[in-house]
Amino acid sequence: MDTVVLVEGISDRIALETLAQRRGVDVSIVDMGGAHAIKRFLDRYAAVRVVGLCDARERDVFARAGIEEFEVCDADLEDELIRALGAERVEEALAERDRSSLRTFQKQPQWRGRPLHDQLRRFLCSSDNRKLRYVPLLAALAHDEGVVPSPLEAVLDSAGRA
Repeated sequence: MDTVVLVEGISDRIALETLAQRRGVDVSIVDMGGAHAIKRFLDRYAAVRVVGLCDARERDVFARAGIEEFEVCDADLEDELIRALGAERVEEALAERDRSSLRTFQKQPQWRGRPLHDQLRRFLCSSDNRKLRYVPLLAALAHDEGVVPSPLEAVLDSAGRA
């Protein structure tokens, strides 16, 4: 292993693994269970090159840890995937039972009338099972439709360089 990619959580790992598999890239992607565990993982992988992917709110954590090569999702992974594919395409990708749940969610006073992008982002992130079910599907769709979000594309490209 020449390079390891450190990511904040399991959904980040799954998305990157999905994309790497579709691209035929062999890369080691490690879910840290949260950005604040980064020092421990940097110690563990001190002998190899480390690159990373984080959410915007964790940019400073990665920078302070000393990772020289890391990519930042504008808000988070789900935001990147929804923007890349378009909210309507993501809504189409939801299974029938989840579209029904989305309609119920959209009727809640705090979400009524909000942009579909924002509703989808909150809806996907409101359940770990839902997020884990759709992240690989959305990542695969983004790859197949040629709209992989630039932070994901860049971190895989970076990891592929020895």
